[in-house]
Amino acid sequence: MSASLLDPARLWTRAEVLERPSPVPAKNGVYAWYFDAAPPGVPVDGCHRVDGSALLYVGISPKRPPADGGPVSKQTLRSRVRYHYRGNAYGSTLRLTLDVLLADELGIGLRRVGSTGSRLTFSDGEAVLNDWMAEHARVCWVEDPQPWLLETQLIGGVDLPLNLAQNAYGSFHAQLSQARARQRELARSLPVLPR
Repeated sequence: MSASLLDPARLWTRAEVLERPSPVPAKNGVYAWYFDAAPPGVPVDGCHRVDGSALLYVGISPKRPPADGGPVSKQTLRSRVRYHYRGNAYGSTLRLTLDVLLADELGIGLRRVGSTGSRLTFSDGEAVLNDWMAEHARVCWVEDPQPWLLETQLIGGVDLPLNLAQNAYGSFHAQLSQARARQRELARSLPVLPR
């Protein structure tokens, strides 16, 4: 199965993923994000490449079922991949990471939003990230009934600098964690933006 992600038949653009009907299946699976331009400071020398684009992140949908028997996520490949392309940093760790790494280059910053100020997004900057992803990010996916198993295999076998979970020994883990913490700290020091 990982071969479909490491040697995909094609990589899909933002416009293609957001079409209706979407080509992304409403099934369980793993998705892989390739970038033709990495955010500043991201080490790409050891990354897997396809057609000049570097594989920097993998994700799954749904997440592993809770061990305590709690409710199982109803997310699918379609809902997650589409959200990563058009959502916000509060609901997408990939978007949060990209926003943090691109904040200076794109002139955006993490902010507290909403009535309680507990949500952290890049507010109007999310649209700027949409444009950046449309230009530089491509995705592929593979259906898998237990995607968390394949995700663990990929993170253990491929250099994925934008993955934090299960990747504590990755070469970029400490720098990325610190960058995200700095953005959160800065956001908490600024006034809350209305929705």
